[in-house]
Amino acid sequence: MPPPQQPAPSPQDPPAMAWMPRDQWIKTQPQALLASCVLILDEQGRILLLRYGPGQPNTGSWWLPGGMLDHGEDPWSAARRETHEETGIQLAPGPRLIGIDHRVDVLGTGPVLDCFFYGGTHPGHTPITLSPEHDRYAYIAPDRLSDVFLAAQVDTLTALYEAAHTSTVVCLREGRLTEQ
Repeated sequence: MPPPQQPAPSPQDPPAMAWMPRDQWIKTQPQALLASCVLILDEQGRILLLRYGPGQPNTGSWWLPGGMLDHGEDPWSAARRETHEETGIQLAPGPRLIGIDHRVDVLGTGPVLDCFFYGGTHPGHTPITLSPEHDRYAYIAPDRLSDVFLAAQVDTLTALYEAAHTSTVVCLREGRLTEQ
């Protein structure tokens, strides 16, 4: 008995997808850098900010401790490492994610996903030891953030501050809350 005939493809049928080796397929996927930052408060509820020193891409602007992940590093480990390198603060174990921000292009590097963690309250008697990347630190009250030259938006810090206080996680796009 002859094998059954395959029906001719209909014009409405989608074209057959060609198989692609995984290494080629990966190259077609979106790529983004990944960074981690930490929101740390003092005993009065003010936010710890660091000022970028001379020679840095954001010289004179203020932002949270944090930075890019090293190869193979997870976001929480990067947050702990960067915070220690930039401030001397050792964060307690147990990450608490408070936000994710997708930025389309950061200083010409392309897309960046920022993971934000809550680092708790820093006791005032423990000194801050700045890295060479920064030249000052300050604790800024949330209602005074608009008075400071920030590396990003006030809206970002406001949303993260609220998330830290309400034990929620915010999803940001370009530093602003996304539509619900």
